[in-house]
Amino acid sequence: MLRLTNLADYAVVVMTAAARCDGGSLSAASVAARTSIPAPTVAKIMGLLKRGGLLASSRGVAGGFRLASVPSAISVADIVEAVDGPIALTNCQHGEVSACALEGSCTVRPHWKPINVAVRAALAAVTLADLAGPAAAVRPRANVLEVTA
Repeated sequence: MLRLTNLADYAVVVMTAAARCDGGSLSAASVAARTSIPAPTVAKIMGLLKRGGLLASSRGVAGGFRLASVPSAISVADIVEAVDGPIALTNCQHGEVSACALEGSCTVRPHWKPINVAVRAALAAVTLADLAGPAAAVRPRANVLEVTA
């Protein structure tokens, strides 16, 4: 089974809560209350999302976090990459040193790239606006998994 990390999953929930806020500022505590995600985890995620350019912040009495862009311009892929880094199903695909015993002779490694491109395209096809709307509104876009090598 392929799974997002808990942090990436929670980041999507946090960003959806921010999108539903209609442009107002949010604190980590208010997002934690809305989402039932522990406040320290929300604070960590919001920091990662800010570093990733998806959230902006301001200080002061009226300060807090807000979306750095409109929800329709932020994809699920953007959120996952801000928290987890490049989307790749295997470690050998995003520049990490691999502990794989087959690394030098693997004939499958070159074929992972189009698979990773397809997975990223599927996540990129769903925007934060899609997630913030009614559940029935989220529909896969046509040809999402159509990939050319």
